[in-house]
Amino acid sequence: MAFGIFGLALLFALTAALYASVGFGGGSTYIALLALAELDYRALPVIALLCNIIVVTGGTLRFQWRGLIDWPKIWPILLLSVPAAWLGGRMVLEQQSFMLLLGLSLAAAGLLLIIEPFIKRAGDGVRNGQWTGHRLFAPAIGTGIGFLSGMVGIGGGIFLAPILLLTRWSDSRRIAATASVFILVNSIAGLSGQLMKSGLSSGGEAILAYWPLFVGVLLGGQIGSILASKALPEIWIRRLTALLILYVAVRILWV
Repeated sequence: MAFGIFGLALLFALTAALYASVGFGGGSTYIALLALAELDYRALPVIALLCNIIVVTGGTLRFQWRGLIDWPKIWPILLLSVPAAWLGGRMVLEQQSFMLLLGLSLAAAGLLLIIEPFIKRAGDGVRNGQWTGHRLFAPAIGTGIGFLSGMVGIGGGIFLAPILLLTRWSDSRRIAATASVFILVNSIAGLSGQLMKSGLSSGGEAILAYWPLFVGVLLGGQIGSILASKALPEIWIRRLTALLILYVAVRILWV
C-alpha cells in the first residue's frame, strides 16, 4: 500500500507539473487517477479539489502579477459560481449516480481537451473586450460549471476555457488567467461543501491518509511553473491527458 500511494503521488506530481505549465489545476486527471486506483468514491472530490487549490494558487498569483486578470470582467462569472460550487459539494449522491456523473464529466473534459487547440486558434486573434454576448451568459455558465465542479471535484477550468474561447470572450492569455481564478475560488467553495457534507473529521481523515498526493502536486506545480511547457509541447500534453481521461471515462461508464 505504501508503494501504491507513493506511486500515485508521483503520477500526481507529473500531472501537476504538466497542468501548471499551461495554467490549469489538473482536477479531471486527479479524479481519473483516483478512480483507477479504486479509492472510496466519497474521498475523490475532496482530494482532487484540494490538489487543485495547491496547484492553481501559484498560477493565479503569477497571472495577477502580469496584469492578466481582468477582475471587473471576471466577477459576473464568479458571482453565482461560488455558491453553486458550494451547493454542489453539499449534494449527497449514491455511488452509482456519482460514478455516472463522473464518467460523463470526464468524457466531456477529454473531448474538450482534444478540440480546445482548434478553438484556441480561432480565438487567438480576438482582442480583449470585443465580445458582446448577453450579460446573463457569464453568470449562467459560471453557475452550471461551478455546480458540477463542486459535485465531482473537477475545478471547472477545463470546461470554462473552451467555452470562453469559442464565444470570443477575450484573448487566450486572459482566458487562461480567468480559468485559473475560476478553478481556485470554485475549488475552495466546492471543498468547503464537501467537508461540510462528510464532516470535518471524516474529510480530515481522507486528507491525512493521502498526504503524499498533496506533497506531490505541490512539488510538481512548482516544477511546471518553472518549465512553462518547454519540455513538452502543450498540444502533446493535452492529447496524452485527453487519452487518459477518456480511457477512465469509458471504464467508468462501461461498468
